[in-house]
Amino acid sequence: MNQRTLSDKWFEGTILSVLILIAMIMLFPFYYVTAVSFTSPIEYLQKSIILLPEKWTLTSYRYLLSNNVFTRATGISLFLATVGTALSLIVTSAGAYALSRKRLQGRRILLIAILMTTLFNPGIIPPYLVVRDLHMINTIWALILPVLTSGWYVILMKGFFDSIPDELEEAAKIDGASDLGVWFRIILPLSLPSLAAFGLFYAVAYWNTFFSAVLYITKPELRPLQIVLQMLLIDSSSSSSGEIANQMSGEIPIPTDTLKMAAVVIATVPILIVYPLLQKHFAKGVMVGSIKG
Repeated sequence: MNQRTLSDKWFEGTILSVLILIAMIMLFPFYYVTAVSFTSPIEYLQKSIILLPEKWTLTSYRYLLSNNVFTRATGISLFLATVGTALSLIVTSAGAYALSRKRLQGRRILLIAILMTTLFNPGIIPPYLVVRDLHMINTIWALILPVLTSGWYVILMKGFFDSIPDELEEAAKIDGASDLGVWFRIILPLSLPSLAAFGLFYAVAYWNTFFSAVLYITKPELRPLQIVLQMLLIDSSSSSSGEIANQMSGEIPIPTDTLKMAAVVIATVPILIVYPLLQKHFAKGVMVGSIKG
């Protein structure tokens, strides 16, 4: 067995030190945001920079979570991330399964049409006109239905369905299962890894909904969380409390920067929680698929 030389150890130590330094540089902004969000208003006003709060407090979080504007925006974003993701997975998986069946008439034409949507972007005006003519302006569905599925995701999931043996479908059909039953009882359970991956992509996109809300939503009570964060950012850089303060029942009683940092943490934590949970699901799904295969 070859032993590592001193130069190899020095090289590995140097690489490890550089990676740790890069990780610290990348994590420092989030650490600073978290530290400021837990800082008391008095300490924040007295210090120019906060590295470690002398007294940790939940003042900013209590104010945000007790405020109707922020909690309503958070609830809307949660609705988008849950209901929107579920509907998107249903539509994407159903379309991909249909396109993966060779007996589908016009299959090639449909694939070309879907591929064209990934190559050419119609811009802003055509989707807005469609949403307006369907009377979805200032409705929560204007943030879900126009982006319900992605042509690229349909094509990728179709490739996954193509790898599933046709014998499974034939066996289910012999047992009396319909196409809907085969899709729901056979195909979807076998495609859990792909559903988890695309579900994560959809959930992150819905949770970070911003531009479509700017286009289609003008009512304050329908604004998602990212719009409120943007309003906090603008108000914190202005001399007055601005629009967000008026919606939050008058003048904000604590420094706006601490509120902004706390809002960023609240908006980031759900995604940080979802990632490791789905990572475990990825590993489990891949192992189950390998055993069955």
